[in-house]
Amino acid sequence: MSIGAQFYLTTILVYIGIDIIACLGLNLQFGVAGIINFAFIAFQAIGAYTAAVLALGPPFPGDFQHYVGFGPLPFPLPILIAGVVGGIASLVIGVICLRRLRSDYQAMVFLVVSLMATTVATNTNLVGGAAGLSTVPKPLYSNLGLTLVGYQWFYAALTGVFAIVVWLAVRRITNSPLGRALRALRDNEHTAQSIGKNVQGLRLSAFIAGGVIAAISGALLVLFISAWAPPGWLYPETFVYFTAVIVGGSGNNLGVAVGAMLVPVLFLEGARFLPTVVNPTFIDGMQWVAIGALSLAFLWFRPVGIFPERARGPLTDKRGGQIEWVRAMLVRAR
Repeated sequence: MSIGAQFYLTTILVYIGIDIIACLGLNLQFGVAGIINFAFIAFQAIGAYTAAVLALGPPFPGDFQHYVGFGPLPFPLPILIAGVVGGIASLVIGVICLRRLRSDYQAMVFLVVSLMATTVATNTNLVGGAAGLSTVPKPLYSNLGLTLVGYQWFYAALTGVFAIVVWLAVRRITNSPLGRALRALRDNEHTAQSIGKNVQGLRLSAFIAGGVIAAISGALLVLFISAWAPPGWLYPETFVYFTAVIVGGSGNNLGVAVGAMLVPVLFLEGARFLPTVVNPTFIDGMQWVAIGALSLAFLWFRPVGIFPERARGPLTDKRGGQIEWVRAMLVRAR
């Protein structure tokens, strides 16, 4: 295999791993707990900015970049701290946005949060302003002594390790009594509340866990591409992840992983090989049209996705939404 082919393949593998991690976090929020988090990309950006400034360290006098930096810290601290910061941000925003708001109003508020985050990042020097951050050092690159292609394979393996760890953690959550309670809350909030479940606490815990995972995916991404700027994490990017979750199968971890490979990687990346029909920007514009059409097609014809969520009781329907099933799940979750 040529060097160019290896470089391209490893890049795709890294993106697949990062997208799987991100989609697992969103699935925990949306597919399991029923939180429509339209600000998901903002939490990924929080992790990316945190890891970037911790890897860069404070700017030196005369630096072309202007940001608030700390460190530099060795690997893997930037990634771990990014996850902690993502969790703290999720806690603060979740306390404000998840209380006393129905799911449709929550979605609107989260969309506003995403717009606010982009505006703050663009118009301040906290994280580089509109130009963003660049020249972020790759972790362990100088220590390993590998060629560029060799390092690409190393980072693909590293991303795969993180994806496996996140998979196991999310699987542990979704198969636990907490996961069963979250599903019951998603399907019938009033029934969950009527038998004494802490609805707000359950929803907030899923939101924080998803925020941590989103931040970790952002940290892995920025340390790979060595740059991050506001145009790369605008709110439409969230809908790519939502489409992946819907296509793969909301609530099903395996389905979500498949959706992460089909939509952000295979579907969007494959469109780049289409011939230019009108102008060079036509393909990029049509990608978003295709994403919207794909979401609508699955929501209309197969809302359960390619791999539907596993039925967990004899009385459940396709979405597991019957009251009797909810009550049974809540009793088991006690």
